[in-house]
Amino acid sequence: MKLKRNLGLVHVFSIATGAMISSGLFVLPGLAHARAGPAVVVSYFLAGLLAATGLLSMAELTTAMPKAGADYFFVSRSMGVAVGTIAGLLTWFSLSLKSAFALVGLAAFAQFVLPVDPRLVGAVFCVFFVGMNVIGAREAARLQVGLVCALLILMAVYVFRGLPAVDMQNLQPFAPRGVRAIFATAGFVFVSYGGLLKVASIAEEVKNPGRVIPFAMIMSLVITGVAYVLIVFVTSGVLSSEVLDGSLTPISDGAAVFMGAGGRTALSIAAILAFLTTANGGIMAASRYLLALGRDGLVPEPLGRVGARFGTPHVSLMVTGGLVAAALLVRLDALVQAASVVFMMTYVLANVAVIVLRESGLQNYRPRFHAPGYPWMQIAGIVGILFVVLEMGEGSFATVTLLAVAGFCVYWFYGRTRPNRESALLHVIHRIASKELVTGSLEEELKDVIRERDGIVRDRFDRLIEDSVVLDIEDAMGAEDFLRLVADELAPQVGTSPAALLEALLARERESSTVLAPGLAIPHVVIKGEGAFGILLARSREGIALSEGKSPVHVIFVLVGTGDERSLHLWALSAIAQVVQGADFKERWMSAKNEQALRDVVLLADRRRMWGRLAD
Repeated sequence: MKLKRNLGLVHVFSIATGAMISSGLFVLPGLAHARAGPAVVVSYFLAGLLAATGLLSMAELTTAMPKAGADYFFVSRSMGVAVGTIAGLLTWFSLSLKSAFALVGLAAFAQFVLPVDPRLVGAVFCVFFVGMNVIGAREAARLQVGLVCALLILMAVYVFRGLPAVDMQNLQPFAPRGVRAIFATAGFVFVSYGGLLKVASIAEEVKNPGRVIPFAMIMSLVITGVAYVLIVFVTSGVLSSEVLDGSLTPISDGAAVFMGAGGRTALSIAAILAFLTTANGGIMAASRYLLALGRDGLVPEPLGRVGARFGTPHVSLMVTGGLVAAALLVRLDALVQAASVVFMMTYVLANVAVIVLRESGLQNYRPRFHAPGYPWMQIAGIVGILFVVLEMGEGSFATVTLLAVAGFCVYWFYGRTRPNRESALLHVIHRIASKELVTGSLEEELKDVIRERDGIVRDRFDRLIEDSVVLDIEDAMGAEDFLRLVADELAPQVGTSPAALLEALLARERESSTVLAPGLAIPHVVIKGEGAFGILLARSREGIALSEGKSPVHVIFVLVGTGDERSLHLWALSAIAQVVQGADFKERWMSAKNEQALRDVVLLADRRRMWGRLAD
């Protein structure tokens, strides 16, 4: 069962923004300030720049393949199922840790009101959000919109009230622990930008993902990045290092300086709202990774089920909720470091996936958004993130290695026995090595993804193209030789003799040229009989000389049908006219690798679909 597409721009923006502005802002600045001093502002800025490289690659991948599971789906289709399984489980784990991190922050603030065990508070909210997400993604997203709106208003008040109160003495010395500490801290706070992954993970539930997802992701990163820098700057400027270092309520402490007790209360409320949005969005997003892995048979099949009543992945949601609850027992700094490192490696894999997919030459890799600056932006992102991971120390490598080994074990002992999937990496190798490596299954899967993304419903014209004869001709050819070849191929399909069909095609050319545009011809004839219609596609690299005085043609559609199929005949002509007018049609047509690829150029082109009797 498929997930419902019912999330719009406001929902997606709110999920991303709410997932980022939480513990990364309301808890982390104090811990980060203890590592880098006032230069923590630069660390947040650098982390945002590195996140931007991954964001743009993630946006491209998501608009090409808007499927649940985000980077698992991208990585498995680009670099293989083994790497994809590791990436999917790592991200599921890190998103769950981030949700736990938010619940820890929520519990810290709740202690001001309720003198109870903070882990109990976190567990109660964990159960609540799992329940909300089981009921429906749209209901959970509506809650997110309201929470984010209130949160942004309170943050704006904090900045405008706090800037005049900044004491520059609190910003001296600016980088007491040196430049290397700034880079290491950038890695530590990278978890603050992990909310962008949550958008990619729910892409299958987004309406018009090709437009909504890139816009929402970029808008969310810009607004959140600016908010981080301004709020951390204000907080560092109004609190002394003695107060700020290690504080778990840094923004509330800052608000108390220039807004009094009322300000502390207001920002504590903002913090609680932020923790709620992150925990909610994190549980929603993390569960989609288990859903995608379950669909592909790489984890137990029940995890890939979507409930019939609410249309949500209830089993994976409950398992995710269990991990989040268990993570509440983990030490806070360990939570932050593990989540940050895995998020950074996820962004590295997103950049690598874009490079592999673009270099693979896959015809059906058709993102609606293209990351700018290819490939230099992706390379810069990979190098920059790996440099920051190095600066974070040996513990970071140990964390990544341990989690990667655990993910590989899941693949080796469970997923390896399942049917394998073709990857784009094989298509890259195919360019320089054995052609037997490529089966075409990935192109077929991507074609189905595009149809689902763009809401393409097959009609009779699509079925005719899928069953059509395709001629891929290398050498130049004259009109009669070409039409004789067409007659031999099409005659059995339409129930006539090759000789009769050849004569009809030649007579049509003598009557008036079927060359309709430079390089394009559409020979079409009506024959005797009933209930017959056929289409032949032809590509000639050197050109077919169909008419004297006209340049050779490289794109040819031949239509042959009986009189009772005149409506279909006219519609097919109209559909072809729409197909060939596409901006990139000729480029795709001439670069298509084989006969099926030529059919796909037509099948995936933008055009109006048939209704009524002409529908499939």
